[in-house]
Amino acid sequence: MLHKVLTIAGSDSSGGAGIQADLKTILSLGGYGMSVITAVTAQNTLGVQNAVVMDSKSVGLQLESVLSDIGVDCVKTGMLANAEIVKVVAEKISRYGVKKVVVDPVMNSKKGFVLLDDDGRRALVKKLFPLSYLLMPNIPEAEILTGKTISNLNDAIKAAKRLQKMGPQYVLVKGGHLLEAPVDVLHDGTQHYEFSTQRVVTLHTHGTGCTLASAVATLLARGLPLMDSIDQGKRYLYRALRFSFGIGKGIGPINHFASITREMARTNVIEELDKALDRLKRLNIGHLIPEVQSNLAYAIPFAESVNDVASFPGRIIRMVNTVDILASPRFGASRQIHHLLLAAMEYDPERRAAMTIFYSNTLVERIKSLGYTVAEFDRARTPPDLEQEEGSTLAWGVQDVMEELGKVPDAIFDRGAIGKVPLIRLFAKDPASIVNLIAKL
Repeated sequence: MLHKVLTIAGSDSSGGAGIQADLKTILSLGGYGMSVITAVTAQNTLGVQNAVVMDSKSVGLQLESVLSDIGVDCVKTGMLANAEIVKVVAEKISRYGVKKVVVDPVMNSKKGFVLLDDDGRRALVKKLFPLSYLLMPNIPEAEILTGKTISNLNDAIKAAKRLQKMGPQYVLVKGGHLLEAPVDVLHDGTQHYEFSTQRVVTLHTHGTGCTLASAVATLLARGLPLMDSIDQGKRYLYRALRFSFGIGKGIGPINHFASITREMARTNVIEELDKALDRLKRLNIGHLIPEVQSNLAYAIPFAESVNDVASFPGRIIRMVNTVDILASPRFGASRQIHHLLLAAMEYDPERRAAMTIFYSNTLVERIKSLGYTVAEFDRARTPPDLEQEEGSTLAWGVQDVMEELGKVPDAIFDRGAIGKVPLIRLFAKDPASIVNLIAKL
């Protein structure tokens, strides 16, 4: 079934917010995106330099073209610029009986550029709020709309209640600007609900408001209940923020395709592990497999947990001069090497593959002679509280080495300890690159 989402907003020449962010989000979450452009802005990561507002007649014609022919399952509004545009948007939504309308009351850019004038704000409250299924202001917008300062969660709850009385069926006051935990507050006219997520520490937040509103609108268009739409929309935004892009000289854009890239990569990860294993079987590398056996792991892009990393259950085992496996690769199969790889990816997201092999001084020197970077981690330096937690010792060791080097080396080795077999751990961008190194040893 096609889920049709219409975004009514301004164009962002840098692609991080506005119409561009909306359409990326809608596509990522499985919707069919359509657009009505209210303004064309000149902007980048440093701010908005100029905005040319569309004639309200042109906006009305765009709306008429979409609504009279294709129709919509949900409408999301962003930058509406002035009262005339607000009025024509409200008139068309009312005429065509659109029930699911998500309003992001965009007023100013992060740098203070005015995106909705005072008359437009008054028209928004009078004309569009009563037609809104969900109103989604951030803290500064909620303060302007209510005339009240919002300093904490209790203030946000009061603001949501006041705004809901202005006409919207539901109000979600977004808590990202709160100094305390970033809790969003939903009010339905009777009671409030709280949505909490871990704060992502990043400078690059361009397009967050547009993205969350578009995400919720798309999920509503797909038929999800409001609470689920908000919850899943926030998870989508969290991932987009966590893997945001540090491009430009100012506040960079978030990564709208982080979620979809992750899921699309899962099949490829398994296929690449299978190919790498086939090559390893054709090599005489039995002597490289340690007593505790080996494993080869590969992570999806933007991996977050051990379940985003695939390897071979039961490990890669020595079969005289060659190797074999007990089971096909799967995600979440080996916590130790998965923790190891995730620790490396914190420093270099492109280093998505890792393999353990036998340790010897000869092998270490051979790897160095081939031009690869090699580092050592000392198990004796491991904090005592990590010794009993599976995978934590290795993850700490990798992090300790990388903090000292400032990068992820191609190989990290340790000389073992009581009950611990010495090992070499290889890191590369993909399994094929690791096999290329193995073939030279």
